[in-house]
Amino acid sequence: MNVKPALGRGLGSLIPGVKPSYTQQALPNVRQEVLEIEIKKIHPNPHQPRTHFSPGDLEDLIASIKEHGIVQPLVVTKDGDEYELVAGERRLRAARTLGLTHVPAIAREATEQQKLELALIENIQRQDLNAVEEAYAYKALIDEFQLTQEEVARRVGKNRSTVANILRLLELPEEILQAVRDNRITKSHARTLLAEEDPKKQDHLFRLMLSGHMTVREVEERTKPQAKINPAKKVKDPNILAHEERLREILGTKVEIAEKRGHGKVSIHFYSREELFELLNKLSDL
Repeated sequence: MNVKPALGRGLGSLIPGVKPSYTQQALPNVRQEVLEIEIKKIHPNPHQPRTHFSPGDLEDLIASIKEHGIVQPLVVTKDGDEYELVAGERRLRAARTLGLTHVPAIAREATEQQKLELALIENIQRQDLNAVEEAYAYKALIDEFQLTQEEVARRVGKNRSTVANILRLLELPEEILQAVRDNRITKSHARTLLAEEDPKKQDHLFRLMLSGHMTVREVEERTKPQAKINPAKKVKDPNILAHEERLREILGTKVEIAEKRGHGKVSIHFYSREELFELLNKLSDL
């Protein structure tokens, strides 16, 4: 992984029509200044939404910082004579590993709620959070600061339906959530498991996913109400199924391809007007 000058895309590039948020555009009433801060004066952020750090990615970042230095400043808040880290934990860990004594940082004044928002937004912009970490961060904003899903969505630059769908993942058993954290199953796999209300059947489908014996599409078919097997139904080309699976992973929704002699159509499913707009945004970025 090479660290680029911007170290990640802003929300403006992720979601057309949404202005860049907190890490580029200051929160209201949040003062900030850029400093060179002693590493020993920086302590962890208790609101850090990210809990999983890939050793491989950290090694790549260490190599890049050794070669180019820290391009993107950390974000901290003043805490007496020291500082509390808001965003940039990987950069701080890499700097400590390299034995650096100082790091560039943007010092901001922020409330506890703003600290969580800043950390969450920074990680979302860098696409560092897995779906479970993102869900727990949204839940913290709702539970600790009494925000609604609509308010959370507005603050992080996402649609309310997107926030709601990610929060629903927390209804799954811890073992399944851990599999998402470890990238053993995808967010799409986890979302399809939500459709199975029977815990035993859900666990069985989960085991099949882990073994690689069941795709997202197959789970969707198994979890449809009163699903029936039609022996006369034509079996779809495995290559077409693979293309559907790839599009499903990219778009995060059900996709069907009908093809005959090189011609056909692609059907993309959505379940609300908000999801339609979200899909249009994703497609415009492809």
